[in-house]
Amino acid sequence: MSSEALIIFFLGGVVMVGAGILASNLLAPRSANAQKEEPYECGIPTQGTSWIQFRVGYYLFAIIFLIFDVETVFIFPWAVVMKQMGLAAFIEILIFFFVLGLGLLYAWKKKALTWE
Repeated sequence: MSSEALIIFFLGGVVMVGAGILASNLLAPRSANAQKEEPYECGIPTQGTSWIQFRVGYYLFAIIFLIFDVETVFIFPWAVVMKQMGLAAFIEILIFFFVLGLGLLYAWKKKALTWE
């Protein structure tokens, strides 16, 4: 791919994103009020400062959940083609589950799944 084509491709992407943002700002309905400007806190007003430091374990737990949640998405396409591919697909999913199991074991050993 030539450098001119790459530049045109990049500029085209920037223009399309900019056009989408501009169209959204121009065409979207607006109704501003004080309640809409408040942060979402489950309907309960905050007490004290909202700027508190959370333990890193909470973020780690959430990231591990997202990783395993996203990985399960790959099981559906496998299930669709399993019958056509036969034993090769079965062996591949066993390897996939083995790698996921290793990741879970690693997180468990590092105590990333403990909720304190």
